[in-house]
Amino acid sequence: MIPVRLRYSIRAMVSGPRRAIGLLVVLAACGGARGKGTLEGSVYRDGPIQFQIAKVPSGWRRIDATDAALAFRDEAHDASILVNARCKKPDDDTPLVALTNHLLIGSTEREFRSQAVEPFDNREAMHTHVRAKWDGVPMELDLFVMKKDGCVYDFVYMSPPANYESGTPEFETFVKGFRTLPGSGTVS
Repeated sequence: MIPVRLRYSIRAMVSGPRRAIGLLVVLAACGGARGKGTLEGSVYRDGPIQFQIAKVPSGWRRIDATDAALAFRDEAHDASILVNARCKKPDDDTPLVALTNHLLIGSTEREFRSQAVEPFDNREAMHTHVRAKWDGVPMELDLFVMKKDGCVYDFVYMSPPANYESGTPEFETFVKGFRTLPGSGTVS
């Protein structure tokens, strides 16, 4: 099953007048309201989804998002950050590489820089660095995808290629601080 949230988000990104900037913003902020979950301090809760995030870098600001748990804008690097989680969905058995490819639907000229499975929150995550184009606009992405206890977690950092190297260290530190909370998902 294709995550419709990103497919439509990316399509919307490339149709606005400020295409290159809009491409970044719409990935994380494709609507007008925040996700239905709550973020109290560093803990996010939305039904079966419960997790703790690392300290948000001071240069990031939270932005409104629909169909995403959390979204941030890193103006200094012209980047957008998306954290999403979904539980008890039909893609529970989908391999990590396929879930990662779902995030890239709509892109062209994909150039995978690296892709490897890494330890992550007592599971494995697919960590992918890729350059791609959306409607001819080049972007560079740092992606982490993890499955745990019946949930799938996506972490996306998207920026113009010129800003990628300087912005991703904060993103990767932020991602590595992620922890699911006891009872999250469908623990058996």
